[in-house]
Amino acid sequence: MQTVLIVVHLIIVLALIAVVLLQRSEGGLGLGGGGGGGGVAGFMTGRGQANALTRATAILAALFFVTSLTLAVMSHRSAAPKSILDTGAPAKAGSQQAPAGADNLLDTLRKAQDRTPETAPAQPATPAQPSGPPTAPQSR
Repeated sequence: MQTVLIVVHLIIVLALIAVVLLQRSEGGLGLGGGGGGGGVAGFMTGRGQANALTRATAILAALFFVTSLTLAVMSHRSAAPKSILDTGAPAKAGSQQAPAGADNLLDTLRKAQDRTPETAPAQPATPAQPSGPPTAPQSR
């Protein structure tokens, strides 16, 4: 459906360009009359030409806006919202693989969240160390 609408849109665009170029400019040198379009000079003359081309331009412009808005709405509705957290970056064929033991931060946090207190390994209680410069060991 979208492809058909794009083709119709392009036909409307080409017709609109042709109709605008056929109109007589204020200087009288448009493609539709005067010296610009020799073979089309006797096609329509006077007010009939101006009314028909003006009407055709208005109709084609309205169709252009309708098809443009329809394509925009169809494009917006077909695009589903995506989360960057659900999809990972695609792996390239020549890229280096991370070592087996190295996880990224997100995987590490997920593993820590999945652990229950019963399955978490017991960590020995260590006293808090000052964050100053390292000190030399004291001898006894």
